[in-house]
Amino acid sequence: MAPFRPAIYTLALLPMFMLATGCAGDRFDEKKEKLSAINMAGRWMLTSPNRGQCGMNFSGAPKATEGTIRPEGGCPGNFFTSRTWALVEGTIVIKDHNGEQLVQLSPSNTSGASIWFEGQAATGERVMLARQ
Repeated sequence: MAPFRPAIYTLALLPMFMLATGCAGDRFDEKKEKLSAINMAGRWMLTSPNRGQCGMNFSGAPKATEGTIRPEGGCPGNFFTSRTWALVEGTIVIKDHNGEQLVQLSPSNTSGASIWFEGQAATGERVMLARQ
C-alpha cells in the first residue's frame, strides 16, 4: 500500500480551486461593471411595500461611484434623511445625514428602459429603487 501523501492531493486540487474562485471573481466584476455603467444621476422612486414611496433625486456625473441625494417629501421610514449614495462592491448603499447606512440595494434589472434595485433596509423593511 502506498504511503498517504497530502501534498499530492493538495496540488491536484489547486487548479480546480483556482478556477472556481476565478469564475466567482469574474461574475462579481461583471456585476460591478454593469452597475458602474448606470448613470445614477436623476430622479428615482423609492418604494417600501405597505409603507409608501417618494421621489429621490440623485446627483453624480456619468459613471460616478458616489453622490448626494435630495429626497422629496413623504418618504417611508427614515428615508427622508437620505443624503448620500455610493457604489460599494456591486451594490448601491444609501446613507442618512449622520452617515449611517439606511439600505444596501442589489441590482435586479440593469438593462433596458426599466432599471431597479432591491434590498432590505436597516429596519428590516423591503425597499425597491426604480428609475423614473
